[in-house]
Amino acid sequence: MAACAIGGHLRGETMSAIRVVTENRKARHDYQILETFEAGMVLTGTEVKSLRAGRANLRDSYAAVENGELWLYNMHISPYEQGNRFNHEPKRVRKLLMHKSEILRLLGRTREKGLTLVPLRVYFREGLAKVELALARGRKTHDRRAEIAAREARREMERAVRGRAGRTRW
Repeated sequence: MAACAIGGHLRGETMSAIRVVTENRKARHDYQILETFEAGMVLTGTEVKSLRAGRANLRDSYAAVENGELWLYNMHISPYEQGNRFNHEPKRVRKLLMHKSEILRLLGRTREKGLTLVPLRVYFREGLAKVELALARGRKTHDRRAEIAAREARREMERAVRGRAGRTRW
């Protein structure tokens, strides 16, 4: 059967291309990631346009469950430059969309000692803005140091193996 182009992609093939807008790399350093979730975002028109232009920042942002709804706090989306009187507030609280059962599960998990919801990245999937949330536990300074030491040791072993593999010729 021949493939037929429809709307820029092949018939029967889903457009699951993900275009990452912003990432929170520091979260992976500061927190121990236990589980990840995907949530939709409720946005205004100018927020979507700013996200498509890549003008967002996840630093110091977090999510919380309140009254059975999931909310994202402190995410900065820069005002859209061509937007005039209908521009958005950059750090407004944004509602996240997940199934009710998942939200209630997250509520139970975040009530545990030391667990929090941290956004890892914002991206577009099939034209819709999504946020990847992580159920995470904060790391202590000595935990971070131990992780860095383990990573360095692993890299050193890989270098040694690569160096040895290059010298074993007949």
